[in-house]
Amino acid sequence: MHEQSWTFSILGIHFDGTVCSMIALTCVIVFLFIFLCSRNMKLRPKGKQNVLEYVIDFVNNIIKDNLSEKEVPTFSLFASVLFLFILVANVLGLATKITIGEDVSFWKSPTADPTITLTLAFIMILLTSYVSVKRFGFKKYVRLSYMSPMPGLLPIKILEEFTNVLTLGLRLYGNIFAGEVLLTLIAQFGLLNGAMFPIAIPIEMIWQAFSIFIGAIQAFIFVTLTMVYMSHKISEEH
Repeated sequence: MHEQSWTFSILGIHFDGTVCSMIALTCVIVFLFIFLCSRNMKLRPKGKQNVLEYVIDFVNNIIKDNLSEKEVPTFSLFASVLFLFILVANVLGLATKITIGEDVSFWKSPTADPTITLTLAFIMILLTSYVSVKRFGFKKYVRLSYMSPMPGLLPIKILEEFTNVLTLGLRLYGNIFAGEVLLTLIAQFGLLNGAMFPIAIPIEMIWQAFSIFIGAIQAFIFVTLTMVYMSHKISEEH
């Protein structure tokens, strides 16, 4: 399946226009969701406020499962926005598909691109180290993160940082990309074979629903693993 994104360049630097536009759209959707659901907050929540509070409570439970309860206020906003961003980014490409000319794609899930998922994973690992250094200082951070319980584990601990980035990023990419590929193949199968078109429609709908479920699970896993890595960095006992 040969598919490419539209690109543009600024000062000789080339950018993936499809990915950039879809990331921007994801940010707008997440912002509007939080903005609209948080207007006119009431002590007895109902409607859209209930939805937002359910998401926050759900993410807070993820934090509690991996960090102490006193850490919840510190990471609640960050983890909630991260969960919403990845969830929207995962399912965005399931809504429709826009291609022009020689299979140039103008619409896809941002997380169906390995560059995005690996960059996001790298940022999360970098952030856990930043929080640890800010909390303990650089020397204690190095001792707790790379030389505990014994200094001989230093090479393995350094290698672990790279494997964490790869596993966190590639897991997300693989699941979302595979879902979009199968949706495309089902659609092409129905369009190329008119007799199979009525069968392809319900299969496409079923797979879309399943892909939404997978997208939600992957957002949950990504946030959970981020909190696990955070707990390893800010906990004095491993």
